[in-house]
Amino acid sequence: MKYRFILLLTLLAVFTSFKSDKPAYKLFNQKGKEVKYSKLVEAASNVEVVFFGELHNNPISHWLQLELTTDLLKVNPSGLTLGAEMFETDNQLFLNQYLAGSIETDSLKKLARLWPNYKTDIAPLVDFAKENNLKFIASNVPRRYASLVFKKGFEALDSLPDLEKAFIAPLPIAYDPQLPGYVEMVKMMGDMGHGRSTDNFPKAQAIKDATMAWFIYKNIEASKIFIHYNGAYHSDNYEGIIWYLKRLIPEIRILIISSVETDQPVKLPDDKKNVADFIIGVPSTMTKTH
Repeated sequence: MKYRFILLLTLLAVFTSFKSDKPAYKLFNQKGKEVKYSKLVEAASNVEVVFFGELHNNPISHWLQLELTTDLLKVNPSGLTLGAEMFETDNQLFLNQYLAGSIETDSLKKLARLWPNYKTDIAPLVDFAKENNLKFIASNVPRRYASLVFKKGFEALDSLPDLEKAFIAPLPIAYDPQLPGYVEMVKMMGDMGHGRSTDNFPKAQAIKDATMAWFIYKNIEASKIFIHYNGAYHSDNYEGIIWYLKRLIPEIRILIISSVETDQPVKLPDDKKNVADFIIGVPSTMTKTH
């Protein structure tokens, strides 16, 4: 009888586990309380700039980017401006030509340095902008300049011709090496055995952050919401791009979204609380897009 009772409890536990929900994501506020998606839309509709921090290979991040962008356009008749880390500033001309219908996708692929996951994750956002006659801003620094900073520091940018400097945030680049995110980068590279060569690593990140902030700043329009798609590490903890944008417009109203993978998506890990205004918790087993 005892063993039958134990077997019954075991079967009940297994049955319950199969019956329980397996959500693809959970949405949390800054304090880790689960909230409804409608709260996110409402909050995002009342700011000037929305930073959607993604996990680059996570399909939930990309799906929600398109959903939020679609819903923000519905509630903000004045329109949106889109922008993304995934396009470098010297590719704006080609992106504009695609949006205007002057070139097709195949030409865009040949002319611009598109990411490997462009077709599945980024193209839907670009095509949404095209279909709705919205601007899409290429905000990231061309990678050759980030590489130059990594090798030789910010000083290497001074000798660039003015034509090339136009693709970068104005020089000199403000830089705070004590920002926790940059400190963590140095520690991470040191732990990997890169030694003293790590000093310029966070500077290479900073030139990206500064340039993205600058091109967001240049393209903010009254009554339009600017929504920017970037890796979460560029905006988590209100650092990165945010630090630079706040230097340009201290009073700017922003909303930050972050994405995290977790083994327990029904609960936000304590170390991920307060990294953003809204945090998307996604199961760590979620399929990767690339």
